[in-house]
Amino acid sequence: MAGLIPSGLQEQTGRNAQPPPGREWEHRSKRIRLNYIRFALLALLGLGLSGSPAGTVAAMPQFRMQAIVQLHYDKLDPLWQYSGKVMSCTFCHVGKSGGAPWNVFGQALKAGFAANPSSNFGTVLYTVLQANGDSDGDGYPDAVEVYANTLPGDPASHPQKPLAELEGQFAAAGGTAMYAPKAKGGK
Repeated sequence: MAGLIPSGLQEQTGRNAQPPPGREWEHRSKRIRLNYIRFALLALLGLGLSGSPAGTVAAMPQFRMQAIVQLHYDKLDPLWQYSGKVMSCTFCHVGKSGGAPWNVFGQALKAGFAANPSSNFGTVLYTVLQANGDSDGDGYPDAVEVYANTLPGDPASHPQKPLAELEGQFAAAGGTAMYAPKAKGGK
């Protein structure tokens, strides 16, 4: 409450001071806004925007955050950093909460790290997508599935459009090159 009353007024009259006449609405408006902000922050921390328990959204792994940006999924939702729906853990993992075991696309990434142990995640992700593999064997290359926002590690998740049509759209959009890791500094 101390921060809600102007410091000069608080010093003059003590903690329960009233605002000067004519400024009651301004004081009440600030208090309401601060209470609303506190409530919103508590709601975000308690439930997350995805409706998941506290900690789930905040525990988004570094690789997942990097992949969301590198694959341009951050453009899908302005609050992507707080949402578990932009890229679910099942993008690379079998379980909905991540961790071992990995699905076939996650295994391809693990193999990429094993083949290039000094590479960073962005480079390994790009290399796996450049290989034009179809990790889940559904007939759609991993990079095309990423472009179509389906799961490259789940054969039940595949684009509804025919492959030739999607490949044409993917090539016109920039192909695999659009998933190249950005140099430090965003360039």
